Amino acid sequence: MGSRAGARTRNAAGARAGAGARTAPPGSAPYRSRTRRLLERHRAALLLVALVSMGALLLPYRQVQSAAGEMRTRGAPAVQGVAATQLALLRAHEEAKGSVADRIADVVGAGARYETQLAAADQGLTRLADVQIDGERGRGALETVNGVLTSYSASITPAVTKYVSDDPMREEKFAEADTLLTRKDTGVVPRLDVLQGHQMERVDRLSSAGPLQRVGWAVAETGLLAMALITLSALWVLRTRCGHSLDLCLLVSLAATVFLAVVPLTATVVTLDRLDTARDGLARIERRAHDHTDLARSQQPDTDESARVRADLARSQQAVTDESALVRAGLTARDWQSGTYYGALAGGVTILLLPAIGLGRHLNTDYRRPG
Repeated sequence: MGSRAGARTRNAAGARAGAGARTAPPGSAPYRSRTRRLLERHRAALLLVALVSMGALLLPYRQVQSAAGEMRTRGAPAVQGVAATQLALLRAHEEAKGSVADRIADVVGAGARYETQLAAADQGLTRLADVQIDGERGRGALETVNGVLTSYSASITPAVTKYVSDDPMREEKFAEADTLLTRKDTGVVPRLDVLQGHQMERVDRLSSAGPLQRVGWAVAETGLLAMALITLSALWVLRTRCGHSLDLCLLVSLAATVFLAVVPLTATVVTLDRLDTARDGLARIERRAHDHTDLARSQQPDTDESARVRADLARSQQAVTDESALVRAGLTARDWQSGTYYGALAGGVTILLLPAIGLGRHLNTDYRRPG
């Protein structure tokens, strides 16, 4: 009897225990654990993707803006300076020949126009020493040009002063000056033409997005898209599993992600378009001076078209001045673009900190670990 009563007692206790286990919320502790781990994974993923996206975004953006700054402060002035110097030298030479043909040299030497153009060329070479973008090779080229230009002056000056009435000697000095100014590869103007070619290669590199920049933008945009999707997933988890309808930190982070995906990329596209337009303008400037260089090299030293050539050179000088003004105006950064980089930095800090703060708060308050 006693054993049967004990068995019945044990069975009743087991039944009550089973009934109690069935009435408790099934799987409540494992559910809470899975939700916590899910939120922790969201937080870690958001931090990792934010770091990768910001690194991939800020580096190419900064490179493009730096390229625009270099183009504005050095590239455009350097190309314009070489072209202006070439045209000034060619026009000075034609003005010197014109002063003899017009009998001006009999009274006042080479004339005021010759002196003005030669002074403009000297000033242009001085400025080029500071703004040329061909590095050490460019500095060496300018030093050579200055040396040859000194020899040119030593030939052209006697032609329009000392030998103005001595036709054979005058023609000989003009021929020497022509050679020093326009001879292929070694003349002053062709040497400047080579320097200009090197500078245009640098301009092409500055105005184009390289492969690494394009890869960086692809990584940044993909990462920001993933950032937005992970943020939306975290908001959905908080709503469906935790009962929180909105989280301000995650919403602000989502808005910052959209800003970073749109505004810096838009600013970069606009900047690259301005650089492309500036490159086209500088190419037109380079071609004008190059065409006159080729024409001067093919001309005979004694020509009856000096007046027409001088007029063409004057028009080209004005065209270079006008084109340069347009290039400089096009390279001026817009007001909203100037602050975009710092806005991107602020957005990067936002998407790094706010998700960690928002999710960390819920993890600490809703899913605090015991003990």
